Order: sequence, then C-alpha cells, then structure tokens
Amino acid sequence: MKKDIHPKLNPVVFVDTSCGIEHVTISTLTSDKKKKINGVDHYVINVEISSASHPFYTGKQMLIDTAGRVDKFRARMEAAKKKQEESASSKKKQEDAKKESVEEKITRKAKANTEAKEEEKAKKTAAKKIAAKKK
Repeated sequence: MKKDIHPKLNPVVFVDTSCGIEHVTISTLTSDKKKKINGVDHYVINVEISSASHPFYTGKQMLIDTAGRVDKFRARMEAAKKKQEESASSKKKQEDAKKESVEEKITRKAKANTEAKEEEKAKKTAAKKIAAKKK
C-alpha cells in the first residue's frame, strides 16, 4: 500500500437508535462521543435504521417515519394520480369533440345554451318569489 493516501480507520460502535442494538466495527467515521469496549475507546455513531431494525431483515412491517416523509410522498402520489385522471378525461373530451360532426356540435351547443337560459329564468323567478315574500 502507498503511504499517506488511505484514510485512517478508527474503532467505532454503531448504535441503532430505534432498538438500541450496537455493532462494533472499524470505520473512517469519528464522533465526539466515545465508549470503552474491552479496554479500547470506540467512537459512537448513532444510526436510525440498521439490519437489526430494518423491515427487510426482520420480516416485520413497521413504519419508521422521519419528519413525515412517508406522508409527503403519499400526498405527492395522490396529487399525481388526480392530475393523470384529469388529463385523461380532458383528452377523452377532446377526442370526442374531434369525432363529432358539425350537426352534433351545433346541437350540443344549442342544448347547453337553452339549459343555461332555463337556469337563469329559474334563478330570476326564485329571486322574485323571495322579494315578494319579504314585502
């Protein structure tokens, strides 16, 4: 090995904060905390998940959510699904509009106009009835 090119290896103990399991090994990491194990000072490195608590290795489906990441991800997924559905429905409407003949377009628009006028008349008559009751 060439001298002065490799990082220094230190004795460390990785502590799983979710279950308290300790893994003693060597690493290039250091910390301010030290723990004496078998007469040797080890740097203490805290980790959130290790093989002792990870669902893949334990077979348990437990949810360890740090800072609401899972909720944020689910919210983004729901928003993306809604957006996809909206775009799919708008595309379908556009395709249906392209397939319509000129007569069908005119009929559809005339029907929409008559419905809008009927709604306006219903609102005006309801407003007149309310005004008449107040008098």
